[in-house]
Amino acid sequence: MNRESEKILVTGVTGLVGARLLPRLIEAGFDCRVLVREGKDAPAKAMVIPGDLFDTASLVPAVKDVSAIIHLAAVFRSQDTDLIWRSNLDGTRNLIAAAKAHAPNARFILASTAHVYSINNPHPGREDDAVDPQHAYPASKVAAEKELRESGLTWSILRFPFVYGDGDGHLAMLPEHIKAANWHPAMKISTVHHRDIATAVKMALAGAMDKRVVNITDEAPTSIYELVKLVGQPLKSSADPLPNPWYLHADSSLARSLGFQPVVRTVYQALQEKIL
Repeated sequence: MNRESEKILVTGVTGLVGARLLPRLIEAGFDCRVLVREGKDAPAKAMVIPGDLFDTASLVPAVKDVSAIIHLAAVFRSQDTDLIWRSNLDGTRNLIAAAKAHAPNARFILASTAHVYSINNPHPGREDDAVDPQHAYPASKVAAEKELRESGLTWSILRFPFVYGDGDGHLAMLPEHIKAANWHPAMKISTVHHRDIATAVKMALAGAMDKRVVNITDEAPTSIYELVKLVGQPLKSSADPLPNPWYLHADSSLARSLGFQPVVRTVYQALQEKIL
């Protein structure tokens, strides 16, 4: 992709991932336009298109003449399951329709989640495994993935595990989620730093992941016990057998085979470099 002449649309730029990805894309020389709802702050150094995913008319100027769409907008931590489904499936469906009508040659990159894999998987979740999402957020993402795969567009789907870094506060919130889910302290989960979301997205923009679903992770799944310790929170130890040992552990060998190499290899590197 010629970064000086090509335009890309990014949705969800005020969210956890988008707010950290957009500046990196702009710094790398990409000409970015962003879809921003009324009342949200407009990011600097990007062309702002007012509108949202439910205002189909606003999607026309958003997608017109773009060479790529990075779709990050999603609702995931909400008790309102209707909102989750409407945002993640219907909103994606609207954006796909706009792309087909007004930017049929654009690459469409969808951010998805490693939560789609079965809790009972006999190995780390692989892209060709059957999916069995247990909650509305991953279930809506599976449905959105299907819409995109069947759209006829040039697509790629990036499944992210636990995202952290850049002072986003996500890691600090982990203890409350562990308590609610009653996770075993020895359970290991895959992680990825915001820097490597940018690494993966840049590869997808270049076409390296066209027509593929790809898990994006760092090099070392880390135990819940260790992650909570990193944020200075106590967690009760346990020697009980670990159920579902591969839950939330994603296999990223496909990404490696495509050339993806994380620049933040582990959470401990992030700690050392003070980029948690």
